[in-house]
Amino acid sequence: MRLWSLHPKYLDTKGLLALWRESLLAKKVLQGKTKGYRNHPQLDRFKTHACPRKAIGRYLLAIWEEADRRGYSFDKKKVKNVDLKTIFIPVTDGQIQYEWKHLSRKLKNRDPKKLKNFSKIKYPDLHPSFKKRIGPIESWEKI
Repeated sequence: MRLWSLHPKYLDTKGLLALWRESLLAKKVLQGKTKGYRNHPQLDRFKTHACPRKAIGRYLLAIWEEADRRGYSFDKKKVKNVDLKTIFIPVTDGQIQYEWKHLSRKLKNRDPKKLKNFSKIKYPDLHPSFKKRIGPIESWEKI
């Protein structure tokens, strides 16, 4: 499971589809509707949020918006319990850089043209759910 801190606009089609599926699974986990993945490290930052279900709802909304912008037909009815005033989830600049490099490696194989479009970006935009803070790669990240 990969719940990107990066803005979904950077993902290729395969990555955006995977993020949608994995985020819907994360939503089910946070709702207590699944037995698997309950202790997945990528969920820690949502679990510790004051309103985990609203946080994942906001996260899903941004993915849906990116899919809609691209003309994909993701089911918006699956995006519920959204509060745009939800407090941001902190993410370290070290994590952001780690994810940017990780995504670059994936795009090098899957979509080199898309990667080339991002070659001059040093500080990628974040997913709207997150706010940057100074620090190393997050402790929950599996390197």
